[in-house]
Amino acid sequence: MSKPHVCIVTPALASANNGNWHTAARWHRFLAALAEVDVAQAWRGEPVDALIALHARRSADSIARFHAAHPDRPLALVLTGTDLYRDMATDASAQHSLECASHVIVLQDEALQRLPAPARAKARVIVQSATRWVRHDQTQRSFDFVAVGHLRDEKDPLTLMHAACRLLGDSPIRVVHIGAALDEALGREAQRTAAECPRYRWLGGLPVEATRRWIARSRALVHMSRMEGGANVVIEAVRSRVPVLASRIDGNVGLLGRDYAGYFELGDADALAALMQRFAAEPAFAAQLRAQCALREPRFAPAVEAAAVRGLLSDLLASAATELLPQ
Repeated sequence: MSKPHVCIVTPALASANNGNWHTAARWHRFLAALAEVDVAQAWRGEPVDALIALHARRSADSIARFHAAHPDRPLALVLTGTDLYRDMATDASAQHSLECASHVIVLQDEALQRLPAPARAKARVIVQSATRWVRHDQTQRSFDFVAVGHLRDEKDPLTLMHAACRLLGDSPIRVVHIGAALDEALGREAQRTAAECPRYRWLGGLPVEATRRWIARSRALVHMSRMEGGANVVIEAVRSRVPVLASRIDGNVGLLGRDYAGYFELGDADALAALMQRFAAEPAFAAQLRAQCALREPRFAPAVEAAAVRGLLSDLLASAATELLPQ
């Protein structure tokens, strides 16, 4: 018996080294034993039993063409942060994608509240995962906070730079910023900050393995993003037993929990600087954040995500079979 054929459409492939690509690549691995799976930037009319599309706006053309050609075939839409917290309110193509989808996936619990009732009825949460990558040598000479995210407005890199410049003169903290300059002006600002603020170091974009090493040997991850569907890097930090200092946005709260103690208000550089200094000065506070992250870690295991993604495929194929039954 031949395997079902599935196409995963993602607006970014491996060269982008971003969240969309990493999600598509993981899901390909999870489904490879059960289906013939292609990962592509667009659906070009090839015969498939189901389509899984990441990003309502950027994959809108593929979604619309697939739905028009095969209105009864299953179409799963994975919503990103820009979908949920920007495009769905104003972009007609993103709204049409949501209407076309037979199944809707969000990546953290808080996202369900952003969906209109018809979409919520066909939605589920699939939390992303990461391999465990723990530093075994716990002797740390420096007090590094690491932030990971390409330099673009949605990731709010300026708040990190401003916070680094506000750290007290006797603070042991160094802020290490990893991410390519997708916005040239932000890249220039990172260079200027690194030149003027000795506590701030910008490394540019790094390969996945090097980034994971930096996270694993840091004291904490700083995640100052404005909007997230469910950030891979937060999950990677928790799986490395590294606590997180995070902006209080749905994408972070949906992963770390409403009662997590390591939030700062979005865009507040003074609050972030104070939170970093408190973490460095108060071992009990740092231990509290580590303990809270440890409680969340089992949700982020690859086996949990794999089971959920395979369950999604089963439901997609079951809905396709139902459509073929005589009425």
